[in-house]
Amino acid sequence: MRLDHLRVLRPIHQSITISSRVVWTRWCFTAAVVLAVVAPSASLRAQAARSNAVSAMPTGAVTRPGDVVRISVWREPDLSGDFTVDETGTVVLPRLGPIDVSADTRTSLRLRLIRDYEAFLNHGSVTVTLLRRVQVLGAVRSPGLFNADGTMTLGDVLAQAGGITPEGDAGRVRLIRGGSRVTSDMTTQTLLSDSPVLSGDQIFVPEKRWIARYPGIAAAGITAAASLVVALTRH
Repeated sequence: MRLDHLRVLRPIHQSITISSRVVWTRWCFTAAVVLAVVAPSASLRAQAARSNAVSAMPTGAVTRPGDVVRISVWREPDLSGDFTVDETGTVVLPRLGPIDVSADTRTSLRLRLIRDYEAFLNHGSVTVTLLRRVQVLGAVRSPGLFNADGTMTLGDVLAQAGGITPEGDAGRVRLIRGGSRVTSDMTTQTLLSDSPVLSGDQIFVPEKRWIARYPGIAAAGITAAASLVVALTRH
């Protein structure tokens, strides 16, 4: 009688064992796929969570230390050139001397300087351009510090840094100010004049997520895991 019971219970036990193995294998496969996608970007999300996002400054923001005043006067090379606003908000210009520009917006400063130069010139060919001095970092070919005017796009600024590397993610370019991320919806087509970029900011290009950088390896890993599941379920 006991032998008959064992013969009946053995197939049941084997069925339960196989079902448990299938469930466990599927769980491991799912966990492996999730980790492959999520793990590479976990550190980036943690870093973003630790930093407090700051609001973008309004378009009419005043001139800042680090801004560059570019002046071009027709037939007056001694009056022309690039002049940097210092930490006190002062810029020293030919013939005009030191000028406090800390309360000027980009537009008001441009009009002010054109008016001041035309006062002692016999012509009105004066061009004033305000440049932002920004740092481009991350997945670009030549990271560094660059001057950029408002007619340039974000893509133009990145081009000054040699362009984005194949590993860089053009869709996730970040603007960093004072160690915190600035909330914005900039794209590579955004004009700097329409953007929150200010002198002293960092434009950071992150690398693509691991699964996007190595699609072949990721696909091979998923295929191997799927084959393992199939093999185990057959046994």
